[in-house]
Amino acid sequence: MQDIIKRNNITIKGKGEKTMLFAHGFGCDQNMWRFITSDFEENYKMVLFDYVGCGKSDLAAYNFERYSNLQGYAQDILEICSALELKEVIFVGHSVSSMIGLLAAIEQPNIFSSMIFIGPSARYVNDSDYIGGFSTEDLEGLLEVMDNNYIGWSNFFAPVVMKNEDKPELTKELEESFCSTDPVITRRFAEVTFFSDNRDDLPNLSQPCLILQCSEDSIASDEVGLYVHKQIQNSTFKKMKATGHCPQMSHPQETIELIQNFLKQQSY
Repeated sequence: MQDIIKRNNITIKGKGEKTMLFAHGFGCDQNMWRFITSDFEENYKMVLFDYVGCGKSDLAAYNFERYSNLQGYAQDILEICSALELKEVIFVGHSVSSMIGLLAAIEQPNIFSSMIFIGPSARYVNDSDYIGGFSTEDLEGLLEVMDNNYIGWSNFFAPVVMKNEDKPELTKELEESFCSTDPVITRRFAEVTFFSDNRDDLPNLSQPCLILQCSEDSIASDEVGLYVHKQIQNSTFKKMKATGHCPQMSHPQETIELIQNFLKQQSY
């Protein structure tokens, strides 16, 4: 248990008995939930963590083979739940963590009571009958820039992801988050994220699922979010006024209200 707490820099807070597990997105860390977690402290126990290679996780625990696909990160989720003896977990995942949580919930469905996906994408690469938002060449070019000019990539990619020009401090924070991580690990996580394909996994999710779709999201478009919604039988799709890909930071109040409304419907 102590090894896992150290490995993933686990933080536990809140006064409630029902557990909310917050899983951050690519290049981020648990601190990026800070604008919304305070609204859930009174009624929920909140578990936050950093993926290995992100935030204040234990970098020595990084294993290239284990984290060569999203299943390795899903195993981390399950190990966290096991170590803390968590049950009936409300999973809140941002971006790639949506699919990581999906894989964890499919493997051990008894642990999770409901899922909340913020900006999910089951596949980022366009296919013959599927719009993922990027061509293979687009993503290979992005990885090449990461290899050749990591700082330049951070400067370019952060505003694309955040897309809230009126809040430059958030773009700066995301950029600094990219730069604070190990560039080799981050580059590997990027490759694993952007070339994953979880389309066939979506129908296997049995828990109620809320899908929050941002407006003007350059990473996960409306088509992507609606695809996820159509493939998950027991899902609710909400189009947000929030722009960009990080509404928990740029539009926390709207994010809070949509999550709270969903949880009320689940009688939590």
